[in-house]
Amino acid sequence: MPTTTTTTTTEQAPAVDQPKHPLHALTTFELRRYRRQLENAITFFDTKDPVPPVRATLQAALDAVTAEQDDRQRLAGDGTRVV
Repeated sequence: MPTTTTTTTTEQAPAVDQPKHPLHALTTFELRRYRRQLENAITFFDTKDPVPPVRATLQAALDAVTAEQDDRQRLAGDGTRVV
């Protein structure tokens, strides 16, 4: 008779790698990847009750990344308006 194994995984917050360079020095790909990591971690912490204080730190980092992306788009002069 075959045996089945059940593995339980503990819920761990998604990893957020600290960038090796300041935001303005990151490539577009690196900035997008960092933003995605931050968004995933924030989404994870939003499911917790109570929401851990680290969520505010992650949100501040995400706000900085978003501002950098907006600045790049504005400087590119592609004619679109970021709202």
